[in-house]
Amino acid sequence: MSLNTDKEKKHHEFLTQNADFEVRSLDAVCLNESELKHPWWYNFKYLIAGTFFGIILIKAEVISWFRIQEMFRLQSFHMYGVIGSAVVVGIVSVWLIRKFNIKTIYGEPIEFVTRKLNKGNIIGGLLFGFGWALTGACPGPLFAQIGTGATATIITLFSAIAGTWCYGMLRDRLPH
Repeated sequence: MSLNTDKEKKHHEFLTQNADFEVRSLDAVCLNESELKHPWWYNFKYLIAGTFFGIILIKAEVISWFRIQEMFRLQSFHMYGVIGSAVVVGIVSVWLIRKFNIKTIYGEPIEFVTRKLNKGNIIGGLLFGFGWALTGACPGPLFAQIGTGATATIITLFSAIAGTWCYGMLRDRLPH
């Protein structure tokens, strides 16, 4: 057995024995649990990537409340082009990962799990869309909007946190 096969087998055993993983897997589309432990300062790479992503969101005008309202009023193609581009990149990325059995940068396997569409997905998507249309913000650009001085967006941030908390409290009673 090769080294990669041993690693993959060990990783798969870790995933099947981890109770937290099993609970989280009820909601996840892509189940990947890293076994690696890093020092706290390794997280600076995520800070740098997040800052870079925020700059891109600002330059592409996707955090603009006016651009978001144009999209929901069907007055402009700009946001649909950005979202469509992201969907195409995602489709191509997943295809490449599956076709070439690409692993994480640490050599861990990436596993995809097939999920069935249920009414909870539709209800959640509609709630998300209504919130996005009303506030002009979704979780991705929320912090970039606050960073640009749109302080009214802080209300949206607290609302998103409250919604997440409510979901956590009601999770067992909701359709999954």
